[in-house]
Amino acid sequence: MSGSKGGVVAAVDLGATSGRVMLGYVDGGMLRLEPVARFPNGPVPGPDGGLHWDFTTLYRHILAGLAEAVKREPQVASVGIDSWAVDYGLVSGAELLGEPFHYRDDRTARGVDRVHASVPFAELYRRNGLQFLPFNTLYQYATERRLTDADAALLIPDLVAFLLTGTRVAERTNASTTGLVDVASGEWDLELIEELGLPASLLPPLVDSGTSLGPLKGEARERVGAALDVIAVGSHDTASAVVAVPLSSPNAAYISCGTWGLVGVELDAPVVSDAAREANFTNEGGVDGRVRFLHNVTGLWLLSESVRTWEAEDGAVIDLPELLDAAAAVDGDAPLFDANDPRLAAPDDMPARIAAVLELAGSPVPSSRAAFARTIVESIAQAFANAVATAGRLTDREIDVIHIVGGGALNRLLCQATADRSGLPVLAGPVEATALGNVLVQARAHGWLGSDATLETLRDVVARSVAPVRYEPRG
Repeated sequence: MSGSKGGVVAAVDLGATSGRVMLGYVDGGMLRLEPVARFPNGPVPGPDGGLHWDFTTLYRHILAGLAEAVKREPQVASVGIDSWAVDYGLVSGAELLGEPFHYRDDRTARGVDRVHASVPFAELYRRNGLQFLPFNTLYQYATERRLTDADAALLIPDLVAFLLTGTRVAERTNASTTGLVDVASGEWDLELIEELGLPASLLPPLVDSGTSLGPLKGEARERVGAALDVIAVGSHDTASAVVAVPLSSPNAAYISCGTWGLVGVELDAPVVSDAAREANFTNEGGVDGRVRFLHNVTGLWLLSESVRTWEAEDGAVIDLPELLDAAAAVDGDAPLFDANDPRLAAPDDMPARIAAVLELAGSPVPSSRAAFARTIVESIAQAFANAVATAGRLTDREIDVIHIVGGGALNRLLCQATADRSGLPVLAGPVEATALGNVLVQARAHGWLGSDATLETLRDVVARSVAPVRYEPRG
């Protein structure tokens, strides 16, 4: 890497259950992270009876976290923002028009019917390459009553960037999840937008990751205490995570595992075949124009929701590593369920929901919490293995290794079960892949990784900085 040097940046990483601010240090082709702030996130009921995000509180936490980052490291050069996909805020002038809707709000079902009445799903898939998910942004827009009051619709990371800088843009990796970007050209599909009766004027210009959006201004600058430059990163958290997957083979698959498990392969061009559509695989934008060809599998949310129910019953916190150790010690085969069963999509009493699914399938319901946790983890692992096999078939690749990154990389039971059920070695880590990818895109924008730094260059930095844990398939 010619001209390699270094510096420090801040990463704002927002997930569906929590957010954090981290400092990323890049020095001599190595990198490390330092956590600065962590804060809760999640759905809240709105005055309209719908399910929303408490974005006002979330933004306040972001500003406080950035202020702490600057206090700890006055030389921080910039900040990048990534988050979950599909959700958005509507703005008029400089004002946010109410708290953004949560993607699990039940209004999305109405949007599906309205969109498909105008453009059948098969035609949508040919144009946007996205798997069917009832909460994709275009379905949300179809039920949105406030569009005529707004002059811009901004996805969550773009909304944060706008409040920080005043710049309205849509970073491409996250924009690709809206369903309104042409999968071939990577630009807004204006014809589709018109067919759906949506105002194209609400959609801001598309920008690539690595683009400078300008410095913090106004109140944001005052509260943070510095005019940090905001750099567009892979603003969809999975896009940032995939940047930091140290792919060890051209035929590697990856699983970015947290609340969701995003299972797929990286491609240079989209796959929009009938078989891909029927398998519900998606083509989402990646950094540097790569394609994230993947399938959404319900991930550790099934376990975390179950633990939340048990903690409410006990009135005490459950030690998750202890529960997983007990689950690993359970003898015999675990009864399995479909991790993607739509009956498991809503929160509240997940163990009862899973038990009902098992009973309807004629499967035994585990009698202990350890056995129940084992069933959850093994079911997620089976869904992962199925998705990996399907990804290989649809892309004509002989998958030879699976990389698991994100919080799921810490779950030894899940990693081993995925190796066992797929028959493939699993390389687990890095855990903080999303923040690492965020930092690396900023570092490249600053020129710290050399003038010729490619995506592979960034992954080499990860491979040198973080050693994965290897799990071999058993039996």
